[in-house]
Amino acid sequence: MSLSGKVSIITGGSIGIGRTIAQAFLKEGAKVIIASRTQEELERSVKELREQGDITGIQTDVSRTEEVGRLVAGALEYFGRVDILVNAAAVQGPIGPLVEVDIEQWIRCIQVDLIGTVLCCKAVLPVMRNNSKGKIINFSGGGATSARPNFSAYACAKTAVVRFTETLAMEVAGYNIDVNAIAPGVVKTRMMDEIAKEGSKAGEQEVAQIEKTVRDGGGSPLPAAELAVFLASDSSNGITGRLISAVWDDWRSPDVRDVVLSDSSLYTLRRIDGRSFVGVKK
Repeated sequence: MSLSGKVSIITGGSIGIGRTIAQAFLKEGAKVIIASRTQEELERSVKELREQGDITGIQTDVSRTEEVGRLVAGALEYFGRVDILVNAAAVQGPIGPLVEVDIEQWIRCIQVDLIGTVLCCKAVLPVMRNNSKGKIINFSGGGATSARPNFSAYACAKTAVVRFTETLAMEVAGYNIDVNAIAPGVVKTRMMDEIAKEGSKAGEQEVAQIEKTVRDGGGSPLPAAELAVFLASDSSNGITGRLISAVWDDWRSPDVRDVVLSDSSLYTLRRIDGRSFVGVKK
């Protein structure tokens, strides 16, 4: 199995994409610590997944430094090491035009989605640097690569996560630590339900996209989980600082892998970087 014996922390691991990743990691032989703010959901998921492998849960609010520290300390106490970090914890934040939304909810979205990712990375890096090896997987989201009206908090947080991923990858390259971001695409989670509930506040395009996803039977979290397994495994060694779409990028193809490993501006937020221009040629 591709992750046999490796220890992973998965934030947001009790529901949605995080839980699906936890299942996929267990199937591949990993030892898993899932983190969630909600104790009830955490206990239920650990109980249901325990028969699939070695898993435990630690209640954690990733926006709080002390709780993130306790999470990593707990993982080390329980398993003795941390090889993989998956930052899947996220909230959608307020939906609607900026002028109308609750600014405290807006700020909370940044604290969870961006600051939470940063805090978790900072907490595990000393462990990974000491081991001279590690895998960090962050999550992009809708609005990270193009404007997304009525979702300004989420879009800003996820855009920042991608640039943080690129920057951190360069900082830790000398320690054999790979840091990448996944764009999961439209996935059936609580966030989708929240968008449907808000209706007109979300905008016609958002609602139409959800309706199409449901109608077409799409929205599975499995592509993101499969990509997470690849990025967590030794098969992806050397791929770092990249934003990869679980839906649109043919990451299984050797040809695509060559481009991902190259110095191309593809698979990043950069559009003009002094070497190449990614866009429409006139």
